[in-house]
Amino acid sequence: MGELDAGPVAAPWWQGPLVGFDLETTGTEPAESRIVTAALVEAVGGVPVRTTRWLLDPGVPIPEQARAIHGISDEQARTRGRPAAEAVEEIAAALCEKLGRGTPVVAFNAPFDLSLLDAELRRHQLPSLAERLAGELVAPVLDALVIDRAVDRYRKGSRGLQRVCEVYGVELAHAHDAASDALAAVRVAVALGRRYPAEVGELTLAALHEQQVHWYREWAEGLQSWLRAGKDPQAVVDARWPLR
Repeated sequence: MGELDAGPVAAPWWQGPLVGFDLETTGTEPAESRIVTAALVEAVGGVPVRTTRWLLDPGVPIPEQARAIHGISDEQARTRGRPAAEAVEEIAAALCEKLGRGTPVVAFNAPFDLSLLDAELRRHQLPSLAERLAGELVAPVLDALVIDRAVDRYRKGSRGLQRVCEVYGVELAHAHDAASDALAAVRVAVALGRRYPAEVGELTLAALHEQQVHWYREWAEGLQSWLRAGKDPQAVVDARWPLR
């Protein structure tokens, strides 16, 4: 009697559909900053197939430091930007539609982007990400920064997106453009899956999501201990991932 046919082997996640997500904002504090631009980039195997962009009027002045980074002025935001509540609703709906289908959302430093979006939803009295997903986890999420930091933990130097792209041979066409950064994050995630099959590429999405929860907590606890031992005895580093 011949061996049973086990059927086709599922392709690894990094060869399938991924959705890059990125925000450009008024600042660096998720609970207080506002969204200025946002992008969702749908890709398959790192090849983009659809890009959706938003420009918002954040309703507050854009600080000079933020404008210098992403290039959006107050005048541009006021005259060309969408009303914040309207656009935030669209962004959240589009993101949760992908997550609800099980399509991985890829970010670079997910707790910043996802937490800031959730804060904007609360600000405009709109349903949170978790509420839109019927109380389920905000998953599957792939955080290219968290994964890189875990699998190549002894590499020295910057872990910013531009440097990480250089490490993995990914082109970052226009840094701090939301669509460009979102696509770069996807391509870094694909490169990580290909380069580290046992640790990353061959895991199921559910297993990889849970692994990132562990990796992020481990990193946050290590950073907190380092800060308390030297710079700030009262330092607290939030260990929640992918959403605070």
